[in-house]
Amino acid sequence: MVNNNDVVVIDLDRPRELRFGHKALKTYQAITGQSLEDLGQGGFSFDDIEKLVYAGLLSDARANGETLTLEIVEDLLDAHDIQDTITKMSQALEAAFGKADPNAVAAAQKKLGRK
Repeated sequence: MVNNNDVVVIDLDRPRELRFGHKALKTYQAITGQSLEDLGQGGFSFDDIEKLVYAGLLSDARANGETLTLEIVEDLLDAHDIQDTITKMSQALEAAFGKADPNAVAAAQKKLGRK
């Protein structure tokens, strides 16, 4: 059963549930080779954001009978405001792990050329 307290809604092509549960984190680790300790160290690259959002959206896609690929997520993110994506991703990580490190959020934004 999904705990809806750890779900963040992100408006992409439709409202989608972004959640970083066990399956999502295992998927992220499998496609990146990064451990959870490495997650967000020094900020997030565009590639990190894409793969993390992909993993976090898979449960929503399955629940809606959709097939989600990294390429589809790349297109969804391309049409979405990157600042909002970072905010929603941070909120979902906070819901999964506790309070987000504001320095990590700031580092991600700086790395992507945003203030």
